Amino acid sequence: MYFLIQSVPAYSVTKIVTMIKSLTTREVFKRCPQVKGILWGGEFRTDGYFANTVGRHGNENIISEYVRKQGNKYHKLHEDRQLSLF
Repeated sequence: MYFLIQSVPAYSVTKIVTMIKSLTTREVFKRCPQVKGILWGGEFRTDGYFANTVGRHGNENIISEYVRKQGNKYHKLHEDRQLSLF
């Protein structure tokens, strides 16, 4: 998953990622409760993540377009096992 997020300095990257992981996982389990029983150990997410920051010289439009295009070439391998988010 890719997200382009703008935040205030009061929130650390770790806090933002933790909130996103928590909210999206909760929503998946709410909409598809059977998923929790399929997962090994009930864990939906891994502990790791990658985050990068963009300073005032970064071009938000270019980055936004990059994020928007992610997953366009994805091909579902198992139609009956894919979940849709939101």
